[in-house]
Amino acid sequence: MMPRTATPTGSRPRIRDLAMAGAAVLAVVAGASAAYAQKVGVTSAVNPASHAGGKTLALAALMDNKGQVFATDADRARLAPIFERLKRNGVRNVQVREAGAPLDDLKGRMDAVLIDAPCTGTGVWRRRPDAKWRLTDRALAERLGEQTALLSDAARYVKPGGRLVYVTCSLLPDENADQIAAFLADHADFIAVPPAEVAAPVPGLADAALVSGGGLVLSPRRTGTDGFFISVLRRS
Repeated sequence: MMPRTATPTGSRPRIRDLAMAGAAVLAVVAGASAAYAQKVGVTSAVNPASHAGGKTLALAALMDNKGQVFATDADRARLAPIFERLKRNGVRNVQVREAGAPLDDLKGRMDAVLIDAPCTGTGVWRRRPDAKWRLTDRALAERLGEQTALLSDAARYVKPGGRLVYVTCSLLPDENADQIAAFLADHADFIAVPPAEVAAPVPGLADAALVSGGGLVLSPRRTGTDGFFISVLRRS
């Protein structure tokens, strides 16, 4: 767990523009990656684990309410709040697919695919310290299995030249760098986008975040945020 103390004056810069709580930070960073890809023609994106839709809203906004974002989740209850959130925010470029519905028609068509992966949540322990006592080897194994399956499935929707964005609110290498390494070993048609390129749209992020296994690690100490991992993979 990262320390909760503030960064001393004059030390490593913090990401003040991202000094928001929890998932909002992740939405900005993951969305920035999609926005960067938009410069080379992103008109379609899919979020296969959209939950209540926070990251989907960020993607829709960063695409200027244009193009098409497809959102779904395996859990109907988690997906339910997205409809009201989309309506309240005037979002017009998101198509919500029914929970668990097949996405075969999107295979090989997406400019960007965002995986908001289920994880142990170790990155938010500073706000939920009791959660550390509920983490078991079995729970970790379940999350790892879900992440592996999501990565493999999501890869099918990325078109040549498109990007797969993988994000967690975990600081465990097992869920982050190790997952990316395993995915790349099994998918020779994907490469990791250099972390400096991923960080470029967010001022100060490249200096503050840690580079780990083809991705970026944000933490309370270094970036003034919860703990997150972000990796962007490009399909050749």
